[in-house]
Amino acid sequence: MASELSPSMTTPTPVPEAATGAPAYKPRYIDIGINLADPIFRGKHHGTQRHPDDLSAVVSRAQEVGCTKLIVTGSDFTSSREALEIAKQYPGTVYTTAGIHPCSSAIFSSANKHEDTDGHTMPCDPDPSAPIPVDHEPDHEKTQKIIADLRQLIENAHAQSGDGPGSLVAFGEFGLDYDRLHYCSRKIQLHSFAAQLDLVLSLKPQLPLFLHSRAAHADFVALLKEKFGDKLERLERGGVVHSFTGTAEEMRELMDLGLYIGTNGCSFKTAENCAVVQEIHLDRLMLETDGPWCEVRPSHEGWRLLVEQMKKEQQQQQQQLPLSESTTPGTSTPSSSAAATADSATPSANGSGAATPNGQKPSQQQQSQRKGKKPQKKEPEIPERWKTVKKEKWVEGAMIKGRNEPCMIERVSKIVAAIKGVSEEEVCEAAWKNTVQVFGLDESA
Repeated sequence: MASELSPSMTTPTPVPEAATGAPAYKPRYIDIGINLADPIFRGKHHGTQRHPDDLSAVVSRAQEVGCTKLIVTGSDFTSSREALEIAKQYPGTVYTTAGIHPCSSAIFSSANKHEDTDGHTMPCDPDPSAPIPVDHEPDHEKTQKIIADLRQLIENAHAQSGDGPGSLVAFGEFGLDYDRLHYCSRKIQLHSFAAQLDLVLSLKPQLPLFLHSRAAHADFVALLKEKFGDKLERLERGGVVHSFTGTAEEMRELMDLGLYIGTNGCSFKTAENCAVVQEIHLDRLMLETDGPWCEVRPSHEGWRLLVEQMKKEQQQQQQQLPLSESTTPGTSTPSSSAAATADSATPSANGSGAATPNGQKPSQQQQSQRKGKKPQKKEPEIPERWKTVKKEKWVEGAMIKGRNEPCMIERVSKIVAAIKGVSEEEVCEAAWKNTVQVFGLDESA
């Protein structure tokens, strides 16, 4: 696959509001995959409480950017139950899934007890340095207990919802992950996936599927077809393969089977990844953050596209300002001219002592003071809506560095729009429609 983006994978130039006479589009988002049940959103990092619980601020920031619905991922029993509790706190905003992630599936084996981790979700990046033994066998007695417990959890959630749709809207996250076999062997993952697919088939009504497939496409599709038919004709509610990072060929096969494709920061790491995203049909697209993981990083190809998009938006905003509030291209304001004059009179970086405006060299004390000054903080390439701090320096209202949040879904949509050469409105509205339809959510924003 080509290492560069095709001509159509460029950022569309925004049309100024004044040119159309129409009000600016206000984006609306549904984050289909956010791990809010992870203790990191309660201030607990790697088992240690680093700062106060700030979950409410995380939800508030999401709502502020237009992300009014969040589907919280259940990846084991602990997170699935915690997700349901969070949904009670935010009715109509938070929805949930329930299932056993492939990396949590060692509980199906003879070597592991039927218990969860400390509640933290697994990082996205592979770490094959410590592969687990592959000689563990599926434990059928444990499997029966796990599946019975999952069924009970789902039935209880539905019973509590009464006649309404309820907060539990999908089965998962489950599937296969051959990039991270150190968490669970291939044999046990296949057993776990098959057992959970059988449970889905037995549910009346079925739930939509929230699926995971990483470096395991052939086995993943084969098991789906074995359980639901060659065209997945026995799959009643459809499903989404979230956090997609596979090839274009794999993605096309999934779409041909009627499945949807979830995109997040991990989907934009390379130009090849972005070329795959370009081929996702809008009527098969969903958006997600997969926080606290999968943020868009400066090393990603998607970051470059996002920077270009933000620059164009800033230019658009500048064009819309009254003349008195903007600077005409090619000119400078008095203040900027004065700053330039002052800059030209300062000593060079090597401390050679350039002349001051009155022609005199600065004193040794003045040079020393200037040398001792801390360099000004570099402006971020992408404007930040909220202050970002390290977890040890948490302050109320700030985001935590390295902890992805649902408010960052706006970056995902902008990048997808840039890749596909369409407006952000087309991306947001297509993803909204697809998500509401598959998961049976309330249409209102």
